[in-house]
Amino acid sequence: MRRLVYRASERAKRRPERRARARLHITKGDLVVVISGEEKGKRGKVLRALPAKGRVVVEGVNILKRHRRARREGEESQIVEFPGPIAASKVMLIDPKDDRPTRVRRRVDQDGTVERVAARSGEPIPRNR
Repeated sequence: MRRLVYRASERAKRRPERRARARLHITKGDLVVVISGEEKGKRGKVLRALPAKGRVVVEGVNILKRHRRARREGEESQIVEFPGPIAASKVMLIDPKDDRPTRVRRRVDQDGTVERVAARSGEPIPRNR
């Protein structure tokens, strides 16, 4: 029978590298529409953006249920419903001018500030945080 040998150096090599933080085209507070999947066509406000995972939490989309046990005496157990995250690539921003889905471009102004612009109409998209 072979003897097991612990090699810490080989183990460290297999550790996955940290992914770079992805820039999302959507931020918290934006109005979006789901373009694919089970929830296709639903609209909602972005509650949270998770750029490290490339996901967003949209109000009323991907509703999950959790069974919560009573913690204190007199409190009842319950089923809690809350929206779960979905892939950011499955949602499109809604154009503020014509209320339809649009892609997003970035425009740098004279003073160096970056603003988001709707590709469909050219309208600037305000930050709704």
